[in-house]
Amino acid sequence: QQFSSFNIPQSLWVKETRDSSPGFRIHDYLYFQVLSPGDIRYIFTATPAKDFGGIFHTRYEQIHLVPAEPPEACGELSNGFFIQDQIALVERGGCSFLSKTRVVQEHGGRAVIISDNAVDNDSFYVEMIQDSTQRTADIPALFLLGRDGYMIRRSLEQHGLPWAIISIPVNVTSIPTFELLQPPWTFW
Repeated sequence: QQFSSFNIPQSLWVKETRDSSPGFRIHDYLYFQVLSPGDIRYIFTATPAKDFGGIFHTRYEQIHLVPAEPPEACGELSNGFFIQDQIALVERGGCSFLSKTRVVQEHGGRAVIISDNAVDNDSFYVEMIQDSTQRTADIPALFLLGRDGYMIRRSLEQHGLPWAIISIPVNVTSIPTFELLQPPWTFW
């Protein structure tokens, strides 16, 4: 796997203050790009969990985005082996956001992207917060619009692929507006 240090100007970073580990995130959004399959080669917007989970200390040029089985990831994953050292795509519902993040972390995932289970949601970001269990998670947890999650999973199914290849995080401030590959179904 290839990865490199962030190349984001410090003026665009917001200091992460929810724990003592050093790191940064860009405002309240984090961007990733699907590299494969090509029919969904877009830059997607996600929001980090508000009060749990880690942050990205590294930019992954190419890493697998693996849809969890079962999709809600509330217990043992039948494809957990494929999630190890990769990023899991999980669906909202069935258990808390923190529980999903911990399941992926226990399977060795580097991060989790939790898409809304409302597949028609193309504009409303849910604020992911801690549950009341006092548990913690160390990996980054991101919320993705339901329409985006659905389109990624649908493309993978249509192509018979077990995962997408993504680059995360993506610095959108360095990309000219006319070159931003935005999903045509999402308003920015």
